[in-house]
Amino acid sequence: MNENYSADQIQVLKGLEAVRLRPGMYIGSTGPEGLHHLVYEIVDNSIDEALAGYCTEVKVVIEQGDVIRVEDNGRGIPVDIHPEEGVSALEVVLTKLHAGGKFDKNSYKVSGGLHGVGSSVVNALSTWFEATVYRQGKIWFQRLELGEPMAPVSTIGESPNTGTTIRFKADSTIFTETTAYTFDVLARRLRELAFLNKGIRILLVDERESPHKQHDFFFEGGVKSFVEYLNTNKNKLHDEVIYFEKERDGVAVEIALEWNDTYVENIFSFANNINTKEGGTHLTGLKAGLTRTVNLALAGSRFAKKMTEPLSGEDTREGLTAVVSVKVPNPQFEGQTKGKLGNSEVKGIVEQIVNDGLQEYLEKHPKETEKILEKCVLAATAREAARKARESARRKNPFESNGLPGKLADCQERDPAKCEVYIVEGDSAGGSAKMGRDRATQAILPLWGKMLNVEKTSPDKVMSNEKLLPIIQTLGTGAADMFDVEKLRYHKVIIMADADVDGSHIRTLLLTFFFRYMKELIERGHVYIAMPPLYKLSFAKQIHYAYDEAEREKILAEFNVDSEKVSIQRYKGLGEMNPEQLWETTMNPQTRNIIQVRLEDGVLADEIFTILMGDLVPPRRKFIEDNALTVANLDI
Repeated sequence: MNENYSADQIQVLKGLEAVRLRPGMYIGSTGPEGLHHLVYEIVDNSIDEALAGYCTEVKVVIEQGDVIRVEDNGRGIPVDIHPEEGVSALEVVLTKLHAGGKFDKNSYKVSGGLHGVGSSVVNALSTWFEATVYRQGKIWFQRLELGEPMAPVSTIGESPNTGTTIRFKADSTIFTETTAYTFDVLARRLRELAFLNKGIRILLVDERESPHKQHDFFFEGGVKSFVEYLNTNKNKLHDEVIYFEKERDGVAVEIALEWNDTYVENIFSFANNINTKEGGTHLTGLKAGLTRTVNLALAGSRFAKKMTEPLSGEDTREGLTAVVSVKVPNPQFEGQTKGKLGNSEVKGIVEQIVNDGLQEYLEKHPKETEKILEKCVLAATAREAARKARESARRKNPFESNGLPGKLADCQERDPAKCEVYIVEGDSAGGSAKMGRDRATQAILPLWGKMLNVEKTSPDKVMSNEKLLPIIQTLGTGAADMFDVEKLRYHKVIIMADADVDGSHIRTLLLTFFFRYMKELIERGHVYIAMPPLYKLSFAKQIHYAYDEAEREKILAEFNVDSEKVSIQRYKGLGEMNPEQLWETTMNPQTRNIIQVRLEDGVLADEIFTILMGDLVPPRRKFIEDNALTVANLDI
């Protein structure tokens, strides 16, 4: 122990050193999420210009080499000399933490980037960073490397335009996992911003692909358009989205609601354009207002006699798609990544606006009200049935007392982080997997027959289904509103099905179940898909396995002999492999090929599951027609 603790051991990190030393404090992580957060910080500055009424278009470009360019037609970052710092205000914004126009309410009444760290943090975490400002009839420019200016801000030309263009290259020594941006991840956030700020056009272009891939986001209806988009391809209970927008005590509130006939609650909450994934006081206010108002309507309806107790919040929100967006002058977020809104006054404001707006709608639309109430009452009935089913299941196979399915071959290890479970199609493949596995860390759960399509099924039937109950019991987490990821018994949940149409269907059914009833399982990266080989190629004493046609052709070329002399076995199913082959090709962590299921765009995933697994046939037919040409060979 060093007892000579003195003043010279106190480190003072100057400039942007603190950001480079502890980047996670400012952007959440140095993984893919933090990488994309860099883009959001710059885009948020452009959106703040739009909120102030000075910007109508934002363009985000992924250039070759994963360079990001963000252009806007706002006022342009000020470039005149800062009175205290003695350098251009542009350089101050890019090199000083907690410097920006967001602290002065005369510049920005409401903004998303409140801590004054956005641009400076992105600059600090970039190999190089360039700012081009169109302002005062001139073009101003500055380049910085590893956070440091290469030269003072200078004029490089003249232009009548106004706006700011930022280009940067993320530092690979900071973002060691990847510096490659995912188009769909950026699209999800930019789509949200376009919905939340009606009338603003946001263009996303990927120049890494040829031809360039692009999305043009522009929505006049704001969050009303957002709900319409989310409910596309769903059977809606009422044709018109319930929408209200009010400002109270300086807080602007925008809410859109629409019920459909699904069993899924789909609510998005935003504060100052930030997606508050962990909710907060605005979401609490929305839920409280909904429950109170729907129960008031129920009390005066023909359904009242059927109910022995008021509707729960879950009952009123089943099948509801909703967006709540608030603009707060002085928001209190938890952390720089702003996952949860904490302003206590917002709850009461949102709740009262929901009470007034929804009550007015229900009074004016009796037919729609009847459908909504009927849906809520059915949800309450199903909830009670699901509760009884769970209690019955516990009596038969108690969750708490190690009541695991009889077909499960469990592993010996008890640390979930070291354990994995294979959900295997069929008893035959399950038998091979049990014999070929590593018993220490690998568990096997065989399934038989095709399981329930949960997209078309009520929760009470899902929770008591004989095909799904073994999965719920095996994982140990519960499901739906009872789901608790902390109780997960295996940190790798691997779906292993045949490489054919039936296997693909089973994978899709399982993924639909996980997405609808155990979503956090996917969000946390616990779900994987095993990739069994399609071919076994033998020549002389050499044996190789190919996972697709391209790899088969590559192996044949490496053999460098007449293909007729090579023995090629096409596997039609996992059951054709003996335990040793299954271990070597699909289960050995050193040699296997598994794909992690990632949820990069939850809105798009919801749309795809609705199209492929939902009730409506026309959207599914259109999806097949639009994508048929991308399937070269279909094994039926």
